[in-house]
Amino acid sequence: MTLPLDKFGAAMAQLPLVAILRGLTPEEAPAVGDAIVESGFHLLEVPLNSPRPLESIALLRQRFPQALVGAGTVLAAQDVRDVHAAGGELIVAPNFSGEVVAEARRLGLVSLPGVMTPTEAFGALAAGATGLKLFPAEAASPAVVKALLAVLPKGTPLMPVGGIAPDNMAAWREAGAAGFGIGSALYKPGKSADAVREDAQRFVAAFGGALRA
Repeated sequence: MTLPLDKFGAAMAQLPLVAILRGLTPEEAPAVGDAIVESGFHLLEVPLNSPRPLESIALLRQRFPQALVGAGTVLAAQDVRDVHAAGGELIVAPNFSGEVVAEARRLGLVSLPGVMTPTEAFGALAAGATGLKLFPAEAASPAVVKALLAVLPKGTPLMPVGGIAPDNMAAWREAGAAGFGIGSALYKPGKSADAVREDAQRFVAAFGGALRA
C-alpha cells in the first residue's frame, strides 16, 4: 500500500496541480473525477463546505486509489479525523492551525496549511506541515514566492492558490512555486464533466509549457 507522503512526492514530481472541487456533490464525483484524473491530475481536494463532502471523498478515494484524495477548508482536528475515516489522505486549509497540522501528521496524512507570512510559514513547518499553500495568491505575487523561498528551508514545497490560470503559471514557476491549487477555473458547481476535462487538459498543457519556458 502506497503511503500518502509517497503519493504526494510522486504527484509533485509528475504534475503538482491540486484540483479544488468546491461544491462537488457525490453524484457528480465519478464523472468529474474521471475527467480530472484521466487528464493527468493526481491531487484531488473536496472542500468541507461542499455538499456531503465526506461521501465524495470516499467515492473518489475508492475510484482512484493511485491518486491522493482529501479535503480542503479543514479547520479543526475533528475534521482531520473525519476525513481520515472517510479514506482521505490530504488535508488542506486556508489558514495555519497547529492542531490541524499536528493531527494530520499523527495520522500520517499530507498537510498543506495556508500561509501568507514568514511567521506563518515557519510555524506551519515547525508543526509538521508537508508543504505550504500560499493563500490567497491574488494578494501576493511571484516576488513574494521568491522572497519566502529565499529564507525557508531548501526544498519546501510552496504552492500558490487563488487566481491561478493557464496563462499566469509560468511567472510563478520561474519564481520557484512548486505547484498550484486550482479551483473555479477548473471546476465550479453545475459545470459539466466534459467542460471540466477541457479545462483540466488546458492546465496540464500550460504547466508543461511553464516547465519548458
